[in-house]
Amino acid sequence: AAGVAHEINNPIGYVSANLGTLSEYAADLLKLVAAYEEAEAAIGSAAPQQLAAIRRIKQDVALDALRSDIADLGSETGDGLARVRKIVQDLKDFSHVGESRWQFADLHHGIDSTLNIAWNELKYKVDVIKSYATLPEIECLPSELNQVFMNLFINAAHAIKTRGEIRITTGADVDGVWVEVADTGCGIANEHLPRIFEPFFTTKPVGQGTGLGLALSYSIVKKHNGRLDVRSAPGEGTVFRIWLPLTQGAVVAA
Repeated sequence: AAGVAHEINNPIGYVSANLGTLSEYAADLLKLVAAYEEAEAAIGSAAPQQLAAIRRIKQDVALDALRSDIADLGSETGDGLARVRKIVQDLKDFSHVGESRWQFADLHHGIDSTLNIAWNELKYKVDVIKSYATLPEIECLPSELNQVFMNLFINAAHAIKTRGEIRITTGADVDGVWVEVADTGCGIANEHLPRIFEPFFTTKPVGQGTGLGLALSYSIVKKHNGRLDVRSAPGEGTVFRIWLPLTQGAVVAA
């Protein structure tokens, strides 16, 4: 992943630099056109045929629209490059290549990065509503928790058949922090609830799920000495709640 990010960032750098240079060149050319337009009256009396030809060219190229489009295209292209940079950074944050160590991290940053990566899966059917409390950083393995968030977001999206909401709520108590991911999807049948964290258990059609996502998420949360709970009913959506301690040392000592 680090190599892929590097390979993407290199051409982004070239394109960004070239875009800046092209924007400067275009601005210079438009200055030249503006200077010519100010001199049109004098040119017309000396060379009316040439002036008429130039005015036809201006009309053919729609100069006024071209002026506006150059600015808009430059701005939109710059925004697109910024978006690609953000996605690459979020991919690096999501994977935390080479950082499989315990460290203090901001859960909100991990949630937002994961949402950005999963957005293509969510944007056509889900409205994401975030209600964030002020959270302290916690001792964790950020890339592994990001995988938990990803699994919960994708599961929520799959549970929503047409259009719905995913609500992400965070909070803190004396000993830890919690994250809730609630959806307005189809819900989970009561007889399936006791088994949803079992490896290979899935209610999805063959080929649409391995049954490992929630099992892996449960294992990761347990590894953090936390809890992963679920509330659900058919037709009423599902709520997953993750609770995590502030530090791992405090849990071990306890």
